[in-house]
Amino acid sequence: MSPDTWDDINEHVKAEWKAETTAFERVYEIIEQTHDGQPAASIAERALVSEPTARRHCKALVNTGFAETEPDGQTTLYKRNSDRVLMSRIRELREKTTRDELLAGIKQMKTEIRQYEDQYDVVSPEELAQKLDAEESNGWDDLSTWKTTRQNLAVAQAALAYSEASHQLTA
Repeated sequence: MSPDTWDDINEHVKAEWKAETTAFERVYEIIEQTHDGQPAASIAERALVSEPTARRHCKALVNTGFAETEPDGQTTLYKRNSDRVLMSRIRELREKTTRDELLAGIKQMKTEIRQYEDQYDVVSPEELAQKLDAEESNGWDDLSTWKTTRQNLAVAQAALAYSEASHQLTA
């Protein structure tokens, strides 16, 4: 089909995705992107499957630990398992960086955080958020970067601790 015959590029992309993947793969991809719980009906719509199919695959993903559920009244919400995501990030960091690189990264992130603390005379991004006016775009950008740096620092420290614990167990 040539681009001239497409009525809607989004519909073409959806049709191509559906043709190239299984229902399970599409539900998996949607769950992988879901931070906040979603009902099976929403996941079904996004994954281009029926609601019973989405529910069945979501339950399988919960059973494997990839997804988790949370109640919402009469509805069950599904989302990716945040612990599993965190462990994947830690494992990936351990595999792709040396101990010295981790230590250097941790030191750099701590320096960046101290710079934000000194620049804004606060001890946390949350405290900075309380001080900022709505039109202070640089401050809000720094706040976002500070939060990200703090999260990355926590992951790097966890990767280092995990690596050292693993080393101790095998020593």
